Parts: sequence; C-alpha cells; structure tokens
Amino acid sequence: MTCIFCAIATGEAAARIVYEDDQALAFLDVNPLTTGHTLVIPRRHVTDLLDADGAWARLGPALEATAALLVERLAADGLNAFQASRPAAGQTVFHLHVHLLPRWDDDGLISVHSLRAA
Repeated sequence: MTCIFCAIATGEAAARIVYEDDQALAFLDVNPLTTGHTLVIPRRHVTDLLDADGAWARLGPALEATAALLVERLAADGLNAFQASRPAAGQTVFHLHVHLLPRWDDDGLISVHSLRAA
C-alpha cells in the first residue's frame, strides 16, 4: 500500500506546504478542524510515535517554526498540538504526524480537558 504522506514528502502528491526543512514537512490538512489546521510529518516514513526511532526529536524544529508561523499569520490566540499512535488512539494515516490547530478565544471548539470517557 502506498503511503499518502510519503507521496506528499517526495512531491508525488499535491499538498499546500506551509513549512519544510531537510527533516520534516508541514502542510494544510485536507479536512481541517480549524482554519490553518496543519500536519507536520517526518520526511522519512515512520509509522507512529511508538516506532519513531528518533524521528520525534527531529520534528522539533519544524513543529516550533510551524506553530509560530500559524499563530503569527492567522492571529491565533493559542494552538493545540496532538498526535495519535495506532488505531485505538484514532490514527488513520499510518505515517507519524502531529496536528497543529490554531485556536481563537470563544472559537466554539471543546478543550482537550473536556474529553471524558462515557
């Protein structure tokens, strides 16, 4: 099976790139939860955080630069970052990625602290 995020990283698939360096790539989510919802991925295929083999540390500069860019350009009041590893956690694309969600005061989205088991 072809990995869509690997195809984006190599330029074989289209994406709206907002940041890139030699280790990582950040692009707009095709199904955004907020304006500017961005995914940050390692260029090298890694399935998830539990299989990261150092890729997580190499994402740091891209995460910081992309977060700052989103807050500045979109005048966001805050930002959520989240990552899901494996299906039980909600992962649906099996290439390590971090979601960056710009947030605004009173944007109507719930707080992560509002998530509770039924």
